[in-house]
Amino acid sequence: MFLAPFHPVHGNPTLDLQRDLDLVVHLDELGFDEAYFGEHHSGGYETIGSPEIMIAAAAARTRRIRLGTGVVSAVYHHPFNTAERIVLLDHLTQGRVILGLGPGSLPSDTALFGIDYGCIRARLEEATEAIVHLLTSDEPLTMDTGWFKMVDARLNLRPFQRPCPEIVVAAMVSPSGPRLAGKHGLPLLSIAASTPGALAVLSEHWDILQDRGREFGVAPAPRSAWRMVAPMHIAETREQAERDVQFGIDKWGEYFFRDKAAFDSMTKNLAINEDTTLVDIVRDSGVGVIGTPDDAIELIERLQESSGGFGTFLILASEMANSLATKRSYELFAHYVIPHFQGQLSRRIERWDNVRDQMGEYAAQYANAVASARAQHENDVKGL
Repeated sequence: MFLAPFHPVHGNPTLDLQRDLDLVVHLDELGFDEAYFGEHHSGGYETIGSPEIMIAAAAARTRRIRLGTGVVSAVYHHPFNTAERIVLLDHLTQGRVILGLGPGSLPSDTALFGIDYGCIRARLEEATEAIVHLLTSDEPLTMDTGWFKMVDARLNLRPFQRPCPEIVVAAMVSPSGPRLAGKHGLPLLSIAASTPGALAVLSEHWDILQDRGREFGVAPAPRSAWRMVAPMHIAETREQAERDVQFGIDKWGEYFFRDKAAFDSMTKNLAINEDTTLVDIVRDSGVGVIGTPDDAIELIERLQESSGGFGTFLILASEMANSLATKRSYELFAHYVIPHFQGQLSRRIERWDNVRDQMGEYAAQYANAVASARAQHENDVKGL
């Protein structure tokens, strides 16, 4: 799960955050592998200012699920502090932490910090170089970029995971994410991968990542480490899913599709009229799923085909539905979607098909065995 989060601005923020943590506990019990927490500082909806604190709180409530920053906006922090905090979490979680890095997605955040939005990708490259060095090398680091400085810097603690916690780099449509990931041999975290613009460049992103690895003599991260994110809510039927999301899809859509130019570009090829609903737009654009487990499988397979293959799918938490329906959606995903992709069903299906197809023969064998036992019994009785 990828929890930005998207909390409507008229709700109780304390309860919202508690519900986020309860949901992670639910996912841990269902056997989900990873949960990520975002970092945002403006806009009202995305209320987590420190993914590290959320990870610490979630780690104390869970047993096995890995917990990631989705993402640390590295340009807002001194890289030494980012590295030091993640190492501390690595020890506190005993190796369950993942460091997701990105430049920050909200221009209103960069304005808040007085940072030129045009320079954040260059700063992310500099921050990533420092963070990777601090986490993986024993050599002191001296570095002066103009916006941060370090002199003979080394962390007090080595990471719990060796050589360090997994580091992933956020990517959307721009090539900057795969360029940075490829330079350091890091995997991608493709956010909003199912949107038309992002979907169209997935295979290009993989090629860029590979090319940059060769350019810097670094082995690229495998496809199995590539994560992709898309929103979905599923129920037993499409009609039930539609009823579920009437709870909050309008508020979610108002924020998620807040960029009118991007929304118009996404919907330009859709047949929209006065009867078109937001559910229709989400479905017809391919942005997400409001439907059944089969619809979820279809979207993930579409991402696999467009990208050439990836390893982990993250459900973008949306709050389109209420808490009970949301938890049920994740339960259905765990019961029907996860086993499909993890190969847990094929052997059972094959064994059942085999038994079913030969049921007549098995029934005849059973009847013959019973008749034989009966005859043997009657002969024994006569012998007495």
